[in-house]
Amino acid sequence: MSSKNVVGIIPSRYGSTRLPGKPLKPILNVSMIQRVYERSLLCPDLSAVYIATDDERIQSAVEAFGGKAIMTSADCQSGTDRAAQAVQAIEADIVVNIQGDQPFIDPFMIQECVQPLLEDSGVEMCTLMFPITKPEDLHDPAVVKIVVDLQGNTLYCSRSLIPFPRCETPHSVYEHIGLYVYTKEFLMRMAALPPTPLEQIEMLEQLRVLEHGYKLRCIETKCRDKEFHGFSVDTQEDLARAEAMLRERDLE
Repeated sequence: MSSKNVVGIIPSRYGSTRLPGKPLKPILNVSMIQRVYERSLLCPDLSAVYIATDDERIQSAVEAFGGKAIMTSADCQSGTDRAAQAVQAIEADIVVNIQGDQPFIDPFMIQECVQPLLEDSGVEMCTLMFPITKPEDLHDPAVVKIVVDLQGNTLYCSRSLIPFPRCETPHSVYEHIGLYVYTKEFLMRMAALPPTPLEQIEMLEQLRVLEHGYKLRCIETKCRDKEFHGFSVDTQEDLARAEAMLRERDLE
């Protein structure tokens, strides 16, 4: 355990266009938000985990299973805004923003993302990436691609294919994973930044960091079960698939 205080924040809102009440949807009789919370608690680097929400139904459900909930404003425009608001009154050096719709997050992935900030005081923000292995993902705008420089700092993220294979040069294409770790100071600074043109064009919040001239370190995760640990729930069909994956892995 590091001497730095690392806390996890799981932004969670009730409203969802495709799946209203998504955080409270059961996956084999355990709500999605409870699964995310319990998986996150398994990361030894985290001193505490909180669920940041604007809905009393979520707050009640979290407290019922013994979790910690922080009420935030309904006006938060993003998960980053919600995390920043939630952490204002919390003692923390480093903040992990954990996606509330990834019920099978691997605690080791959280460790991988936290480590650069523990080892290098010059790193203010970090995220993760997976190598893309399915050809259909290359041109899927829902699969966000990322490219980094030789030091592992993000050059760009896009819903388009990057890099474009103009020449037959062997290379890998990576998918960005929406797990973020920041120093608390940088999170507060980032949340105060105005939205930027590329961010609004691509609808990718991480581009705000790059457009304002900050560095975003990116680590290639060693976790290889992308289908499971990187799985996000957005639809009723995703819920059924989540249950099927638990059964396939004898994790009911």
